Amino acid sequence: MTNPLGQPGRPAPGLPTPPSGWPVGSYATYAEAQRAVDHLSDENFSVQDVTIVGVDLMQVERVTGKLTWPKVIGGGIVSGAWLGLFFGLLLGIFSTDFLGPLIVGLIGGIVFGLISASIPYAATRGQRDFSSTMQLVAGRYDVLCEPKTAERARDLLAKLAL
Repeated sequence: MTNPLGQPGRPAPGLPTPPSGWPVGSYATYAEAQRAVDHLSDENFSVQDVTIVGVDLMQVERVTGKLTWPKVIGGGIVSGAWLGLFFGLLLGIFSTDFLGPLIVGLIGGIVFGLISASIPYAATRGQRDFSSTMQLVAGRYDVLCEPKTAERARDLLAKLAL
């Protein structure tokens, strides 16, 4: 099958492609895999042949706290105030009166922030009364290398393990 956007047999630019290469090391954390590639670089190895691949991906949601109406309203006011302050400063720079646009921008930002934070929280009707952060984590990290240099990479990483 040919690719109308590129060369035959090659994936189109920008599309996700599976990694290629031979495994030369497997690590429990990304920091360990990064350290292995850094070691290869220190040994003057051609690191452009190396790929770090996260395997067994998990989406981890870490709960950071309980959401309450005062927190939602306060957060909306603060974020809206910053946005309004920014736009007020921009308008104030280009007008003859500096203070007027600044105050209007600040008040408008607070109202906008209050509304844009309150409506989504009210729409959940208590189904999600907590704040959290999302992170993509792998169960392990494999270091792959192109076949032409994989043996040398494996030997260099074996020395690192000692």
